[in-house]
Amino acid sequence: MSHIPDTPLLPNFLAGRWQKGQGQGSTLFDPVLGTPLVRVDNTGLDLAEGFAFARNSGGAALRAMSYGQRAAMLGEVVKVLQAHRDAYYDIATRNSGTVTKDSAVDIDGGIFTLGFYAKQGAALGEASCLLDGERIRMGKDPLFQTQHVLKPTRGVALFINAFNFPSWGLWEKAAPALLSGVPVIVKPATATAWLTQRMVADVVEAGLLPAGALSVICGSSAGLMDQLQPFDVVSFTGSAETARLIRSHPAVAQRSVRCNIEADSLNSALLDPAATSDSEAFKLLVAEVAREMTVKSGQKCTAIRRVFVPRALYAAAAAAIGARLAKTTVGNPRNESVRMGALVSREQFHGVLAGIEHLKTEAEVLYDGAAAGLVDADPAVAACVAPVLLGTPDPVKANVLHEIEVFGPVATLMPYDSESQAWELIRRGEGSLVASVYSEDAAFIARAAAELADSHGRVHAISPDVAASQTGHGNVMPMSLHGGPGRAGGGEELGGLRALGFYHRRSAVQASSVALDALAATGVPFKP
Repeated sequence: MSHIPDTPLLPNFLAGRWQKGQGQGSTLFDPVLGTPLVRVDNTGLDLAEGFAFARNSGGAALRAMSYGQRAAMLGEVVKVLQAHRDAYYDIATRNSGTVTKDSAVDIDGGIFTLGFYAKQGAALGEASCLLDGERIRMGKDPLFQTQHVLKPTRGVALFINAFNFPSWGLWEKAAPALLSGVPVIVKPATATAWLTQRMVADVVEAGLLPAGALSVICGSSAGLMDQLQPFDVVSFTGSAETARLIRSHPAVAQRSVRCNIEADSLNSALLDPAATSDSEAFKLLVAEVAREMTVKSGQKCTAIRRVFVPRALYAAAAAAIGARLAKTTVGNPRNESVRMGALVSREQFHGVLAGIEHLKTEAEVLYDGAAAGLVDADPAVAACVAPVLLGTPDPVKANVLHEIEVFGPVATLMPYDSESQAWELIRRGEGSLVASVYSEDAAFIARAAAELADSHGRVHAISPDVAASQTGHGNVMPMSLHGGPGRAGGGEELGGLRALGFYHRRSAVQASSVALDALAATGVPFKP
């Protein structure tokens, strides 16, 4: 991203004070209009000071509070964010190029998640530790026993986040961290850092959190990992290539810094082999695939990338999905007739186009929305890509289609010939965040869940009886696990109070039952 000197420079909040970088910085652009918005830079910041301040001042203050007190604090943060929603929507339109409903997924989704953890934490009351399981006798004499406990780690949580969810990506991680009593330093992706920085600024200005509890560093990530110490944690969302660098960093490899990764994911949608083109299951799949391809312009780590249908329905599915996609108008999100906005940058625009060409080496184009043109946007400037549905009649022989994720409004339709082949094809994604199953048969859903659970962080089954209440293939709900094995990163986030485990250290306290009674008085049973 080029440097435009007259563009306002956003300050960083570190070591309890606002600080501007001393370098030229990077410019953030409107991905539809191409106009410069703000600059970000962290050159010259004393990172060691900032991490130490968060770790010592922020951590000590948070740990001095009970879970209930920290939960109440999160509830107050929710009120502050809700009061500034209009400003956040404006920033999302200008910096992310999203239509209102897509901005809501990020902004309101983040606020909802924060509120969820405020309510969950309130139930933990005045405890200062979590009791993990029942006591265990150590021998014949019942007096000497073991009680496993969870205590907040005495470190800092570093979040290196992705560009697609500048709000939700912050709060879905910060909520359980702050509830646990662990201070947060967030490094948002540069392209869309404005919204994250503004939200942190509003919370800081409100004075709701202890000094050092929440910091934001915008711009380069250089040097951040070097600051991590043994009791710190790092959570990364982004490419598998960057994830490999983080895992091999001395902080992780030598100092045993706890690491959570969410990386690329070739998520799947599967239609029951008993479905017909007139069945409800077929219609539900078509609607969900079209929605997942277009929400946030397909820039979701959970978006459907591969669609598996019985071979007999391949042509019908291609026609039906294409017909749904044809209703999606693409262009300037400020125009009320537009249903899908832009990718976040021209860099992403070129990357998606190149990715489509790569997939086309093994697939044909079944639907391309580019022919309809853009609404109120210059194709030479705007980072808009219309939905593209690809397909191959022979997915068994394909390789690229099971290996490459194109992070945009793109999916590939593939037929299967048997249940066992469907499982095999889906598992060629080598670990995904989510697979969705469309069926009217509870027994088939149960078989699919049993077959796919070990290779997916979430199995989302959509049947006619839950059609109106299901939360969506790609929507990450705070009460359910988010993450996935293998190429999806091997990490776990959310899942209700399960998320607190990442920010705690488990210890086995071996003592007399009398001493354990005294310990129990300071804790609460951990029931995720």
